[in-house]
Amino acid sequence: MARNVEFNEAEAIQKAMEVFWKKGYSGTSLRDLTDAMKINSSSLYNTIGDKHELFVKCIKHYTDVRMQELKKRAANAQSPLNAVINFINDAVTVIIEGNSCMAVKTAFEIAADDKMVQDILKEDNDFTHNFLRSLIAQAREQGELTGNDDPEVLTDYLISMYTGWYESYIIHQDPIRIKKMGQYLINQISR
Repeated sequence: MARNVEFNEAEAIQKAMEVFWKKGYSGTSLRDLTDAMKINSSSLYNTIGDKHELFVKCIKHYTDVRMQELKKRAANAQSPLNAVINFINDAVTVIIEGNSCMAVKTAFEIAADDKMVQDILKEDNDFTHNFLRSLIAQAREQGELTGNDDPEVLTDYLISMYTGWYESYIIHQDPIRIKKMGQYLINQISR
């Protein structure tokens, strides 16, 4: 009987997340995961569960880390508008560096048919929406944004724009195009 390997679950989830992020849920085999995590399959099943349970933990980890990063970046920004601009520029950078967004990839790959994953992504999207809406409202209150755009609608517009850039980059592989779209969006909200 094979001995179960003891391991650090947080590190194992991080390593598994990186595999899922790169290969997607369907493209990742159990062997890919156990090799990356440096554990055997019985250790995986006995401590975390099956591939789906591991994926759920990974996508939750990803969204939790992303939420903390957004808060930290906004706290370090010079102003609410600057935080929104940084958010847009960060999205552009992530896209053109080929890292993509695990949440966006997951939404297109499996969220439509997986309620558990859909709930995690909805929580993440709701957080991002509320986060950006709050920054936009603060920017208007401070006079950084002077247009009559409703912060709610502007936030929806902003989110739909940057999520569409992922598709554009996958199809065209054109970083200049993504940079131009990012700059155009910044110009539109800053007018």
